[in-house]
Amino acid sequence: MFNKNIKLVIAALIIGYAIYQFIEGYIGNGIALILLSTVFIFLYFRNELILMAFLRMRKQDMEGTQKWLEKIKNPESALVKKQQGYYNYLHGIIYSQKNLTQAEKYFKKALKLGLNMDYDVAMAKLSLAGISMQKRRKREATQLLQEAKKLDKNNMLTDQIKMMQQQMKKI
Repeated sequence: MFNKNIKLVIAALIIGYAIYQFIEGYIGNGIALILLSTVFIFLYFRNELILMAFLRMRKQDMEGTQKWLEKIKNPESALVKKQQGYYNYLHGIIYSQKNLTQAEKYFKKALKLGLNMDYDVAMAKLSLAGISMQKRRKREATQLLQEAKKLDKNNMLTDQIKMMQQQMKKI
């Protein structure tokens, strides 16, 4: 919705007005305004459109996810670096069903920008390994699978990794 810098300016203005309310003796108003400013600070670090896209992704609605991501017109100015990583990560997941070359580009850009969770990095590397396998780049796929295996600390991707290793033996 708002540019990332506008969110900080709005939060600063609300905090400034909250301080004024404290000085005037309206403690309740000041506390409420401080709580309101935390919403804008939270949305600076967690973009609302990406949160909505993740909710759509959870419901397996790829078209809905795509629509929410399309609302972000200029990701470089609207999102912080990690959010740009997740923006590209979501695009990679969407395009992995349509166009593998585009998906590979998005996953590589997401890994370059960075993702917060080790699970997400492992999933991106696993997806890249699958794309590499389909493009007959066995060495790159093997390396990416090993990296994904190291990052999967909760063993959530173990079955997928084993399945891909079995498929790799057929190449």
